[in-house]
Amino acid sequence: MNQNDITSLLPAHFDDHSRVWIYQSSRPFNEQQEKEIDEQLLQFTSQWNAHGAPVKGWGKLLFGRFVVLMADETQEAVSGCSTDSSVRVIKSIEKQYDCNLFDRLSITFLVKGKAEVLPMNQVQYALDKGYIQADTLLFNNLVSTKKEMCSHWLQALNESWLAPRLNFSAQPNTL
Repeated sequence: MNQNDITSLLPAHFDDHSRVWIYQSSRPFNEQQEKEIDEQLLQFTSQWNAHGAPVKGWGKLLFGRFVVLMADETQEAVSGCSTDSSVRVIKSIEKQYDCNLFDRLSITFLVKGKAEVLPMNQVQYALDKGYIQADTLLFNNLVSTKKEMCSHWLQALNESWLAPRLNFSAQPNTL
């Protein structure tokens, strides 16, 4: 998995400066739930409005764990009310599927092609024990535009915003 793979998951016809919101689930969704969530996101984005004008929106569940919403603001800017309506949809998904989509204290890594979640306070331990390495890819949910998502959503742990808080010197040798 690399950045080109991420780009292929996103709508090509959206401007690079399109706003992005990423909600990480506390648990993975199964295939049926993924279809249902994608359908709810499609319903929402097809009716998404800002002050009565349609918002060019897109939404999808990625990696079975991330609810991603995107708004191309080249025609219509997203307003506070339209942002509130998107949060209501996310809260509805949370309630319907008994998950937490607003937990900012967990970090997700791409391990053997799967999205694996760790509480932030266990990342150093996982690093020390060799469960993850300096080059393990981390999902950076702080990205805010399509362009950033394409280039910085997946980052090596040692190049991420979390790197300054970690000690990489204690890593075991992995052959």
